[in-house]
Amino acid sequence: MAEKPKTASVAAPVIAVLIGALIAWAGSQGGVSVGAVPVFALIVALAYLVQWAVFIPSYLAGTERYYDLTGSLTYISLTILAVLLSGATDARSLLLLALVLVWAGRLGTFLFRRVRRAGKDDRFDEIKKSFVRFLTTWTIQGLWVSLTFGAALAAITSAEHKPLDLFVAVGLGVWLVGFAFEATADLQKNRFRADPENKGGFISSGLWSISRHPNYFGEIVLWLGVAIIAFPVLQGWRLLTLISPVFVFLLITRVSGVPLLEKKADATWGGQEAYEAYKRKTPVLVPFIGRKNP
Repeated sequence: MAEKPKTASVAAPVIAVLIGALIAWAGSQGGVSVGAVPVFALIVALAYLVQWAVFIPSYLAGTERYYDLTGSLTYISLTILAVLLSGATDARSLLLLALVLVWAGRLGTFLFRRVRRAGKDDRFDEIKKSFVRFLTTWTIQGLWVSLTFGAALAAITSAEHKPLDLFVAVGLGVWLVGFAFEATADLQKNRFRADPENKGGFISSGLWSISRHPNYFGEIVLWLGVAIIAFPVLQGWRLLTLISPVFVFLLITRVSGVPLLEKKADATWGGQEAYEAYKRKTPVLVPFIGRKNP
């Protein structure tokens, strides 16, 4: 019985790598190559290698400070590299590049400043003490990068490109809505926490009055927009990369986002009349859907 948790811990990063290998194979079909190596597969491999390279000094120093920043810089550097290696100069590819850079640049800066201001990310308090568990989180970040921008990467590295169309217009509109939600929610929460009068309280104003996690809602929506833009140039097995927004949704709602924060919030404010009323009248994720009367 004692070996089961350890076996499960060891299996997790292996499974993450295998899933990454599958998406690398699927996304490489019909894509450009550098020599005999598909650019898509090369980018996915680098996404994992970068995480492992930063994991080593982070584990030795016992710090998670550069975890989120590493993820964002991985998006930025590898998307640029994909464009350069594939020689993609079409408008759709350059638009996808711009959208990834804007999103990763803003979110990475925001998360790094938050961790530096707080001094740590308490999600890692126990995880970083274990080599295997800490390695698993970095490996899953490699998977997160690979799957999340998989559709964009498949479109950028495609051997066939198409001119701008209705999918681009619709996808860009969806992305803008998602990005605005995420950035605005983060800004509102930042300002709330910066006010000494709100110390120890929870935010229930602005976008947080219509969703308990509006930033996560925006994250899911913006990646849906990216997938819509990429869709017209995806064929065959490369269509598998459209799992991107589905993966983001499942990761946020089932694994690392909403469940952890809901548990933490319940432990902090659970039982308080104001918080319980807020939970009853405010949807967990999608604004206005599932809302109940207070």
